[in-house]
Amino acid sequence: MKKIVVFSSLLLLHAFFASAQSELSVKVEKETGVVISKHIYGHFAEHLGRCIYDGFWVDKNSAIPNKGRIRLDVVDALKKIKIPNLRWPGGCFADEYHWRDGIGPSPLRPKMVNTNWGGVTEDNSFGTHEFLALCEMLACEPYIAGNVGSGTVEEMAKWVEYLNFDGVSPMADLRKQNGREKPWKVSFWGVGNESWGCGGNMTAQYYSDLYKRYATYARNYTGAPLKKIASGANAEDYNWTETCMKNIRGDMWGLTLHYYTLPTGNWGKKGSATNFDESQYFNTMKNCLRMEEIVSKHEAIMDKYDPQKRIALVVDEWGVWTDVEPGTNPGFLYQQNSLRDALIAGTTLNIFNNHASRVKMANLAQTINVLQALILTEKDKMLLTPTYHVFDMYKVHHDAKQLNLSFTSPDYELDGKKIKAVNASASIDSSGVIHISFVNLDAHKTIAVNTDLSAFKWTSSTGTILTANAVNDHNTFMDPDKVKISKFNGAKKEKDQLLVNLPPHAVITLTLK
Repeated sequence: MKKIVVFSSLLLLHAFFASAQSELSVKVEKETGVVISKHIYGHFAEHLGRCIYDGFWVDKNSAIPNKGRIRLDVVDALKKIKIPNLRWPGGCFADEYHWRDGIGPSPLRPKMVNTNWGGVTEDNSFGTHEFLALCEMLACEPYIAGNVGSGTVEEMAKWVEYLNFDGVSPMADLRKQNGREKPWKVSFWGVGNESWGCGGNMTAQYYSDLYKRYATYARNYTGAPLKKIASGANAEDYNWTETCMKNIRGDMWGLTLHYYTLPTGNWGKKGSATNFDESQYFNTMKNCLRMEEIVSKHEAIMDKYDPQKRIALVVDEWGVWTDVEPGTNPGFLYQQNSLRDALIAGTTLNIFNNHASRVKMANLAQTINVLQALILTEKDKMLLTPTYHVFDMYKVHHDAKQLNLSFTSPDYELDGKKIKAVNASASIDSSGVIHISFVNLDAHKTIAVNTDLSAFKWTSSTGTILTANAVNDHNTFMDPDKVKISKFNGAKKEKDQLLVNLPPHAVITLTLK
């Protein structure tokens, strides 16, 4: 604990040291013609720990305000950030999930063991109808991950028919018997998950051949064309991407990529969510920034086979993965969420925004009570994490046109090591309003930014900021607003220049009109 106290004290003192300041020149260039898809800001809800049960889904006798057992305060919070899509039922759970167990009268649904996550009994009370009712309440698109690992081609084909066919057929008739007359017309469809690991321990060649078989029978029904998404690479497995791009070719809307930021880089001992010193903070941000290299290298492979960029890179699992909170079920992956996590979120979203010509969808892992959650719940209490606030600040980039930023970041140095201190992304919306999001990862230095906006006409700037006294500050049920969005007054206009002082360890979004 001593190191943490010293680190926090240093952060509190940063404003008093004039020497602790760097300078940065940024040029904002004309729009690229690339749209930053709102689907980059997607989320992920797996049958894991307390994400579904005790997260979205409350007990049938619960006094917590709900509609059909779906928790309303959670719905309201996610609608505020305009959640564009939600991935379900997994994750690893997807490849042991048999969808027919989760339809029909709830008391008659068979139970199963969730062998991936804690060995708990899954009662299947939250199934297809409940998930799609949730998506309708959220006004978001569902993204369903189909079972390739332990399922069959027929099983997946009939699920698509059940969801999407508007006519007379065995599956459409079954859907109507279960209370849904019209199809949902679900578009996003994942063909397996992590097929290199928990989804079947397959080789890239075997999976890519299998994908074509499953995808063949996942039919496009009238008014419901599928966007089929292949199970892609784990982090730096570039051979997986190469093989899928070469072997599958057509009938693939997207190819996934999974990459998690580990504070220590060690899966056996990942590090605490809140109990860390500056050295581990620095290492975490270094590992987070690897996303830039990983995305770029997968993108280059995809460009070789698809120069028109028709196939999306779908980063449908990303975020920080730490050790679970002490005293909680290790299979439930419950972790706290600090300012450090918000800096990871802002940085990663900046990377995706800047690669929006290829990255057209992404899903943070996960929405509630699991990994880098947006929301934590405790019985009737609910809090918004620092990560949630970043998604709130960045919603201005949804479906806006990408702007190029050119700059060379100053370094954040520690113990002879260096990382780039500043990352950023920018867009212009349909009303001509410019938004620039900056992240300053430096734990101590304020960075003065001179932003050249001579290519645009604008007269005023406003901003919001997310920061705290220390990077391990976090919200608790006793203090749910310790880390929250504040108004930012550190920017001013001088002719065509925007002068900004970026405080240490801060996420800032500026609006220029």
